[in-house]
Amino acid sequence: MKIMKIAIGADHAGFVYKEKIAGYLTAKGIEVQDFGTFSTDSVDFPDFAHPTALAVETGKADFGILICGSGQGVNMTANKHQGVRSALCWNTDIARLTRQHNNANIIALPARFVAYEYALEMIDVFLTTDFEGGRHERRVEKISC
Repeated sequence: MKIMKIAIGADHAGFVYKEKIAGYLTAKGIEVQDFGTFSTDSVDFPDFAHPTALAVETGKADFGILICGSGQGVNMTANKHQGVRSALCWNTDIARLTRQHNNANIIALPARFVAYEYALEMIDVFLTTDFEGGRHERRVEKISC
């Protein structure tokens, strides 16, 4: 059985969630690649979003999780990578649909706007939902420039 590999990264606003999420995933037997940050000291989110996205883009990770205050900055940064489809999620329905219809491979979370427990629920839904393919495949293939 293949062990799932998750790349994770956050800025200072997402640091606490990142640490807890990494522990949660590790306890479930998932391999976690932590790209930082490693404290609550102020940092620039692209410094952590780019390596996380690159791990997903190159296949070193199956999925990615990015966290910042609003989720927007890390999401925008990750989506600069051709092989990445990052989705900003704020509820479980969005997390499910972005996997089913968009084959998203990174979930971006807004730490300042969702409770930690709800972030875990979104991650669980994201990681266990399959891409439906079919008519959605054609659309996903048109995303990259």
